[in-house]
Amino acid sequence: MKSVLTVIGARPQFVKAAVVSSALSKISIREKIVHTGQHYDSTLSNIFFQELNIPEPTYHLGVGSGSHGQQTANMLVEIEKIVLEVKPDWVLVYGDTNSTIAGALAAAKHHIPIAHVEAGLRSFNRRMPEEINRITTDHLSSLLLCPTESAMTHLKNEGIINSIEKSGFKRKVELVGDVMYDATIVFGNIAEQRSKILQSQNLEKNKYILVTIHRAENTDDRNRLRIIVDALSL
Repeated sequence: MKSVLTVIGARPQFVKAAVVSSALSKISIREKIVHTGQHYDSTLSNIFFQELNIPEPTYHLGVGSGSHGQQTANMLVEIEKIVLEVKPDWVLVYGDTNSTIAGALAAAKHHIPIAHVEAGLRSFNRRMPEEINRITTDHLSSLLLCPTESAMTHLKNEGIINSIEKSGFKRKVELVGDVMYDATIVFGNIAEQRSKILQSQNLEKNKYILVTIHRAENTDDRNRLRIIVDALSL
C-alpha cells in the first residue's frame, strides 16, 4: 500500500484536502496529515476539519505567525523530522503557501517524490512570496497536477515537461482540473443546508456576488484598493 504524507497549514488547503483525502482513502492509499499551524484561529482551521470531515492531522506543528523566513524555517525543521520518521512514498503539497514550500523542501532534501496540487499557476510578480513558493515547488516536484491549460503552458515554457533525467528523477505533468471547483460540487449541499448567510446579511439567492480581496499588493495600496472598490460598485 502506497503511503502519502500530506502537508497543509492554510485555510484554502484544508478545503482542497477535504476532497483529495477522501479520494485517497477510496483507493486504499495510506495518508498521514501534517498540519503546520500556519493558520491556527478556530475559524480559519478547526471549523474546516469539523464541517468537511477532514481526517484529524497525525501531526500538528503549531508553528503560528512569524516572518516568512522564520515561519518557513520552523516548518522545515519539524517536517524533516516527520519525513525521516514516516518515510512516505510521496509528499503531497497544495498551492503556494509557506507550508507548501517547507513540505517540498523537506521531501526534496531526502529524495522523496513530491506531488503538487495546483501546479503551474503564475502571477509573474516575484514580489509576491507566493510566486516564489509556487515556482520553487514546481521545479522540485515529480507529479505536477495542473488546474488549467494555461498552467500546463507555463510549466512547458519553464522547461517542466514529462521527462526522466539522467539521475533517474522522473517528472509527470497532468491536467486534472480545479480541486476547489470539485469542493464546491462535493460540499455545495452542506452549504445549502447549514449556511445562514443569506438571512444574516439580508441577501437574495443568486442575486449577489462574493468577492475577497486579500493580496497585500491590493489591500496595502490605497489607490489600487479604491480602483477595485469603484469597479465593484459599477
